Amino acid sequence: MKDFWLSSGHHLLDRGPDGGLIVTDEFLKLYLARPEIVPPADACVVERTLHAALLADPRRPVSASDIAAVVDPDARENYELLIAWRNHLLAYPTLEAAYLALAHSGVGRTPPLFLNQVVHVILRNALDRCDDPYVLRAAELLFRPQRIAAHEGALLAADEERIASAAPGPLSPLVSMLGFERAADIDVLNDANADEYWERSDAFDMAFDLTAGRRGLAALGTVLEHFIAHLLGIEVAIEPLVEANNVTFAWYVGLDAAGTKIGDALWNGDELDDADRARVIGLYQLRFADLTLVDPRVGADPVYLILAMTLDQVLRLKPQNLIVGLPIRRLETVS
Repeated sequence: MKDFWLSSGHHLLDRGPDGGLIVTDEFLKLYLARPEIVPPADACVVERTLHAALLADPRRPVSASDIAAVVDPDARENYELLIAWRNHLLAYPTLEAAYLALAHSGVGRTPPLFLNQVVHVILRNALDRCDDPYVLRAAELLFRPQRIAAHEGALLAADEERIASAAPGPLSPLVSMLGFERAADIDVLNDANADEYWERSDAFDMAFDLTAGRRGLAALGTVLEHFIAHLLGIEVAIEPLVEANNVTFAWYVGLDAAGTKIGDALWNGDELDDADRARVIGLYQLRFADLTLVDPRVGADPVYLILAMTLDQVLRLKPQNLIVGLPIRRLETVS
C-alpha cells in the first residue's frame, strides 16, 4: 500500500493488539518541536530548562509551580495547555481511547490544533489500507477547515490554511475562479490527477468537489463509516441525499456547529430561509447494521447527518459530534 499523511506522525506510534495507537516518547516530542513551545533566544532560564528536561524525558512530571516559574505569560499558557494535553493522552491506553474520553467529557480548553491533530492520526490509522484518493481527500475535512466556493454549479472546498498562507502574487486561474484573494498551487482532485494525491497528501493543496450527487459527498460518507467503526466498533451505512423533501427527523446529528444550528431549527419546525438553505452542503442518511444497538425511540428510522458551512463560507467539521450524538445504547470502543 502507498503511504500518506506522514505529517500525522503515525509512524512514530505503536499499535496495540486491538489496533489502537499507543503513545510513544517520539510522538510526544513532536509537540515540543512546535514553534509555540521551542524557547526563543530571549527565553528565561526556567523556560529553557523545562524544555530541555522534557526533550530528555517527555513523560517527566511537571507541576503547576514548574510552569508558574516561567517568566513569559504566553509561554506559561502554552505549557499549561501542552502539559494538560500530554497528561490526558498518557492517562489512556490508546489515542483512540483518549479521544473518546475527551468527546464524552467535553473538549474544554483543549486547543482545536490538538483536537485536529489527534483526529488526523486516528484517521490515518482507520484508513491505513485505503487506496482511494477521493476518500482520503474527503477525510481531510474532519481535521482541516475548508474554504467553500461555488462556481458554475459546482461546490468546491479548498484547504483554508493552505489558501491563507499562500504568498501574495498573481492569482492562478483556479484560485481566481474560486474567489480567493491569494495565490496557491491548487488543483481540483479529479480522475486525471488522482494518482498525484499520494505524493501531495501532506501539502493539502488539492481542492475537492462537494457538489450534491457527485463523488465527493459519497466519499465523505465512506470516511464517516470508517471513523465510527474504528472508534465505536459499530457498523453503519451512510448515504448522501441529493434531495430531501418532506423529511421527518427521528434523530439528527450536526456534523459541525452550523449543521447543528440548522438541525435544531428543523427539529423545532422552523422554516429555513434562503440563506440557511444555501449554507447546507450535504445531508446524509445513516442506518445501523445492528438495530439492537439503537435507542428504541429511533428504531429502524434513519439518522440524518447535516453538513453546513458558516456565514463566511468555511466548513469546520466537529467529528466528536458523531461520537456523542448517535442514538446508540452501548459503546464498543477501541482500547
